[in-house]
Amino acid sequence: KDPSFAFFTALPFGLNARQNLAWLQYGGGNELAAELFRDYGIVGFPAGDTGAQMGGWFRNEIKSLDELKGLKFRIAGLAGEIFRKLGAVPTQIAASDIYPSLERGTLDAVEFVGPYDDEKLGFVRVARNYYAPGFWEPGAHLHLLLNQRSFEALPASYKAALEVAANEANGEMLARYDHLNPQALRRLVAAGAQLRFWPRDIMQAAWREAHGLYEEMSGRNERFKKIWNAYRAYRDEEYQWFRVAESSFDNFAFPAAAQTR
Repeated sequence: KDPSFAFFTALPFGLNARQNLAWLQYGGGNELAAELFRDYGIVGFPAGDTGAQMGGWFRNEIKSLDELKGLKFRIAGLAGEIFRKLGAVPTQIAASDIYPSLERGTLDAVEFVGPYDDEKLGFVRVARNYYAPGFWEPGAHLHLLLNQRSFEALPASYKAALEVAANEANGEMLARYDHLNPQALRRLVAAGAQLRFWPRDIMQAAWREAHGLYEEMSGRNERFKKIWNAYRAYRDEEYQWFRVAESSFDNFAFPAAAQTR
């Protein structure tokens, strides 16, 4: 209906889960969301985040940008548009059809969520190359969406209860994924998953195509342009801060822990 909705779930090369929460609560994100939702007769409350998702399951290893040409990839939304520009063939099919499509070769690859959810669908049995990161979903935020008229008709105490419940879910979901994903990833690797990371030329090309797409959309959609300008300024400032403390810590501590085991 409107690509502007993407800002409030996940934008390729956008904010991660923590940054997204900060933007929504303190950076004007919730106010921009409310403007958009009002036009569709709904109200929304942030109600969860998956954290950074994985890049998907591939039947064959992807070693360069050229190997994306003609790749039949189950991926949707703005991410699908980016991969289309990179030469892939984005395809949308229901979750129940993914496994047989991978098994038959109708699909070459699929992105879903992350280890905990992906494990349940058994992708590792037919597509062992498991890529990271899902740069199109650095933090996929969920909302509880409610019919505006129905919500406004509720007693104040009920409205407050819904808002509090959504806020509780907001923290609970991310904590559960952070707890369950490492365990699931270990099981997937033990089952034969080959953990791989996107080649640099693919990441660089995807970054260029993503930002080119946002400029294109800004030229066609005034609302998208308004949100993108605000979002980008906030994102770039958050990126600078995270480079100073968060990233410098992560880049040292995570490899160091792996080397000392």
